[in-house]
Amino acid sequence: MKIDRYIAAIAFVAALAVSPALAQTRPAGPTTPPQTGAALPDSKIALIYSDAFLDPKTGISRFTTVLGNLNREFQPRQTELQQLSQKIQQLKDEVEKTKSVAEPRALQQKVDQLEQWNKELQRKGEDAQAAYTKRRGEIFAPLEDDIKKSLEAFAKQRGINVIIDGSQVPVVYAADSIDVTRAFISDFNTKNPATASVTPPK
Repeated sequence: MKIDRYIAAIAFVAALAVSPALAQTRPAGPTTPPQTGAALPDSKIALIYSDAFLDPKTGISRFTTVLGNLNREFQPRQTELQQLSQKIQQLKDEVEKTKSVAEPRALQQKVDQLEQWNKELQRKGEDAQAAYTKRRGEIFAPLEDDIKKSLEAFAKQRGINVIIDGSQVPVVYAADSIDVTRAFISDFNTKNPATASVTPPK
């Protein structure tokens, strides 16, 4: 079984409203046209691509560190599954080569052994995948929370009212000047060194 090593991108909302007031439901406005002299809000919109956070070379370094720790934690299970899979393949090859000349009872014993090993491989594979997914959620949740808080602080410090995640929302056109992806990654990596560790499972 091949354990999924890909970690999905942070699921940011389509547009992150930095000001709490922007997230509140507003009552319907008057049916009469607004006054032409009314002041418009001074807003600043930025664009970010959260997929870039996962790049092992230029992304958020703590992602790579935490993922590496997670995969090392599950390496013994991965090795066990690989070894069992190799045993199954070897026995299948042996059965295929000798089925025309082997004694029926001996051949049936090998076939029964194959069936048993296949069931064991499936069960252990499913258990390993479930455990990996559960553990992945446990150790990535704090990092995701740190990224969300850091992104809000990053926006407030720069007077940004709304950040749109281009990895989640199709963008027809956006000037390069409003893309803050690289600036945020650099800021986050500076303030959050890649020193994350994984707590052993209980």
